[in-house]
Amino acid sequence: MKLILIRSYYPKGTNGDIFYNGKKVCSTIELPWRNNASRISCIPEGEYELIKRYSIKFKWHLQLKDVPHRHLILIHPANAAERELKGCIAPVSKTIGPGMGLQSKLAFAKIYSLVSTEMKSSKQFFITIKCKEHVILDSSIS
Repeated sequence: MKLILIRSYYPKGTNGDIFYNGKKVCSTIELPWRNNASRISCIPEGEYELIKRYSIKFKWHLQLKDVPHRHLILIHPANAAERELKGCIAPVSKTIGPGMGLQSKLAFAKIYSLVSTEMKSSKQFFITIKCKEHVILDSSIS
């Protein structure tokens, strides 16, 4: 099972959309691309396994495994990438500018519920991250 995150890069943040089975689930915000520098850059494009993880700060959330030269890259709620993220991905209900969004907790709950449900029947769940410029959108994802 797989989520697809299609990104657009801007100097002040990275915005994207997450799709599952060809349907948009939510939008995302991230830090700008700064050559994968720890804590100040979004992560490289690629495919990553998702696992569920618990912490006191975020409660149940998702973690991307085996991100090159990075650790603890999470999917968790945040509405302002520069203030609230250290390389993680934040689902949002709506983007309002580069790296800025609204109603992240609502969007996160939607993604977490979807992934948790699918993980019950599938042993592995992945997210593939791509640049919008390198994706040919078919009619099921537009």
